[in-house]
Parts: sequence; structure tokens; C-alpha cells
Amino acid sequence: MPFFAPGDDPGASFLELLRRTGNEPFGDLAQVAAAEGGLGSLEGSHATTVLAVRSSGGVVVAGDRRATSGHLISHRDMRKVFPADSYSAVAIAGAAGPAVQMVRLFQLQLEYYEKIEGKPLSLEGKANQLAEMIRAHLPQAMLGLPVVPIFAGFDLADGRGRLFQYDVTGGRYEEQDYATAGSGSLHAGTVLKLGFRDDLSEPDALALSVQALWHAADEDSATGGPDPVRGIYPVLAAIGPDGFRQLDDAESGAVFAALQADLASGGSGGGSSAHRGEVPR
Repeated sequence: MPFFAPGDDPGASFLELLRRTGNEPFGDLAQVAAAEGGLGSLEGSHATTVLAVRSSGGVVVAGDRRATSGHLISHRDMRKVFPADSYSAVAIAGAAGPAVQMVRLFQLQLEYYEKIEGKPLSLEGKANQLAEMIRAHLPQAMLGLPVVPIFAGFDLADGRGRLFQYDVTGGRYEEQDYATAGSGSLHAGTVLKLGFRDDLSEPDALALSVQALWHAADEDSATGGPDPVRGIYPVLAAIGPDGFRQLDDAESGAVFAALQADLASGGSGGGSSAHRGEVPR
């Protein structure tokens, strides 16, 4: 265990602890790429479309499962929605490898803070911590490996769901109703804009998220739709007063089956929850 003088203690920041011990979390790849004169063969997989939408009881987060490398589908079952802690989640878009590394560091940072301070960080504080990590990642982003996540959670102090968008420089912007990121974000955002209501229940928010991802996949080749043959469905998660809950494949499949039935009957995929049915728990 390293020891620090009183004025040099990194405190409750896990990122600062890594830096003080010579383990800069976002420096290695940028240094390698700069030494090579660019990215060249370092081009990796990219995660595509993710979204979050506020419901009356919290917030719903969703992401497709496709990762692309140029015009190639590099992964069909990549996970892009992760619990940050018991009451929040991160959805990643952009360069897949650095994005997953950032999520793991973020999870460790929140756990480390709670152990050092004896209490969890506020939702606002969590959003600020993620913004700091994105800022630290800027050298990699300038080399063509951007990470643009969405952060969402249930604010226990306010008793409501909140969601935050970011840009590659670490700019943090709280959104009131919904947020999207990735290559299919324009199409997904249009569906969310047209379908959002202040009184969306959790099943309605899940169904609207599924509809948004379906339309994004229909228009954007980098976004993956449901794959019943392989049993692969976009990841759906809900966060409310009881914490983070990810739907399993059977539950996600049921939401998509309801969308498919609505489309087959001539609908737009935006039927009411009475037609879609409740999501099993």
C-alpha cells in the first residue's frame, strides 16, 4: 500500500490515486498512437446507439448490442448499458475498448469514494466524476477514439429520475426528458421526442425505448436490432426507488414481441401499454 504525506493525499478520488502511483488510466494508448504517428492499426470496435428516457417512477436506459469496425460487424452481442452503482447506470457509445475501461474505472471510483467517505456520492457528484473522466480521455478522443456516454440514475434526495449527456471534451448537460448518443441517435431521438409524455409509466418508457432502437436500427446500419434467431435483444434497464434492474432476455424479447405485433397489425409501434401488456418482473 502506498503512503502519502498529509498534503499529498489523493483523498476520495480513485483517479487521483492512480495518477499519484504512476498508473495514469488514459495515457497509454494515446502515447502509443502518437509514437506511431496516428491510429493506423489501432482502429477498434465502436459501440453505436444508446438512450435514456425519464419515466414517472425513475428512468429507463437502453442500448443496442452491435459493435462495428468500419463496415464490419465486429460483435453482435456487446453490452453497452452498465450499472454504475445500485441507483445509477452508464450507457456507452464511441470507441468500445476505452469506453468499457472508463465504465470500470467509474464503478471503482464510486465504490472507493463510499469506502473512504462512509457514504455514497450524490447523483450530481457522480455525474461530475464521469465528466472528469471524459475530460481526461480527451487526448485519445483527439486521436479518433471518442467516448460519449449517457449517465442516468434515481436521485434519492429528490425522489426522481435524472439523466445527463456529455460531449467529448467532458461537457456535462442535464436533460429533462430523454437523451441519446451514438450513430443512430438522430433517429432514436426523433422517436423519443414524438412519443415522450410526462406521465410515462415504466412499461411505457421501456416500450418507447424499444421503438426508438427499432427505428434507429432500421435507418442506421451500425445499430443492431433484435435478433430472435440468436436470442440477442438490446439491453433494457430500469432505475427507480428500488434501484437498478436489468431486464433479462426473455423480458426484453417480450417487449420486442409486443412491438412486432403492433407493427404487423399496421401500427407504428407506438401503441399504448394496454395493447403492449405489462413487462414481467
